Amino acid sequence: MRVIITAGGSGIGFAMGQAFAAQGAQVWVTDLDVSAVPEGWHATAVDVSDEAGMAALFADLETEWGGLDVLCANAGVAGPTALVEDVELEDWKACVSVNLEGAFLAAKFAAPLMKRQGSGAMVLTSSTAGIYGYPNRAPYAAAKWGVIGLMKTLAMELGPFGIRANAICPGAVEGARMEGVLEREAAAKGMTRDAVYAGYASGTSMRSFVEAADVANMAVFLGSDAARLVSGQVIAVDGHTENPDPKV
Repeated sequence: MRVIITAGGSGIGFAMGQAFAAQGAQVWVTDLDVSAVPEGWHATAVDVSDEAGMAALFADLETEWGGLDVLCANAGVAGPTALVEDVELEDWKACVSVNLEGAFLAAKFAAPLMKRQGSGAMVLTSSTAGIYGYPNRAPYAAAKWGVIGLMKTLAMELGPFGIRANAICPGAVEGARMEGVLEREAAAKGMTRDAVYAGYASGTSMRSFVEAADVANMAVFLGSDAARLVSGQVIAVDGHTENPDPKV
């Protein structure tokens, strides 16, 4: 199995790489910083919103591998934490560019490779913000809703070629990026970081944050033959979010 993972240098993407590698897959990751990528993985430093860079990446992949079995379009940024009237257009565009346009470009260049072989699976990382929306996170929520719309369209377009597309919606995932979100929300709302953390956890029926490995395990399933007829689906890995904004 040949797998490419965008934003695979750390966090959820890195966990995906580990999980696929544990299944014997060949792993290729992209990120702005690939210095921590383990020996044995392919790695390319590229900005997922750079069309020329992404085109060159997939050309190299085709030369090296001759095809592609699984795309994990995982790259994302948190974007600003602010009321919609306080969001700068520049910040909006930067958030949408990585989260949505990055997924589009990955799918754009992966599709021809998969079509030629008549098989493949695309796993797009959305978010529970792409299901419910989130106050103070308008750019991020809009982009993640867009990822789901993109995935649904990919499933319809590519299904006749034997290609599946699904979206994973992580909830609050333990890690450095979520810590940044917690700190910004705490500052914006005059709360402590721990109070915001507790609010996120209490908004799930399992009263828990998610580990990156939980999301990675779902990606491996969706990329496998065990999910051969699973396509066009939005699957949350979030401990069951009951209230999308328990802090308000």
